[in-house]
Amino acid sequence: MAQGRDTTSGREAGGDETLPEAFRSVARQLRDTSQETLARWDISPSHLRALSVLMRHGAMRMSALSDHLHIAARSTTEVVDALEARNLVRRRPDPGDRRATLAELTEHGASVLDAIRAARGNEAERAFDQLSQEDQADLARILRTLSAALQSAHSHRT
Repeated sequence: MAQGRDTTSGREAGGDETLPEAFRSVARQLRDTSQETLARWDISPSHLRALSVLMRHGAMRMSALSDHLHIAARSTTEVVDALEARNLVRRRPDPGDRRATLAELTEHGASVLDAIRAARGNEAERAFDQLSQEDQADLARILRTLSAALQSAHSHRT
């Protein structure tokens, strides 16, 4: 048996939650905090993803944005419509193909995205400040290992 772990029940020795339960609890709390932050800017998670993709990759065709977001073209249109109505994104003709439309981040959109990222960074800092430097390093290492394992498992399924 692993030290400090009851492998028959999946419960941590002396604890009430299993590891998956504890992980889901933390993930839920992080998601709730993130959504509260986004609400200050009236931004949904899908809007944030679109802004982030456009910041990272620059102007792109709507079809490419759909691919990056892993959503249907109609859903991408709805996201861009909402962001464009708030002057966070603009559409313009693709100079390489006048039939195609590019979506790009506006200066205001970049400014809002920067503010959201700063607020989320401050939230993360407050949360991680509760951990010692050693615990932070351990957690980062564990999360990288878990992420790699999950990516590997996913690539074997597809």
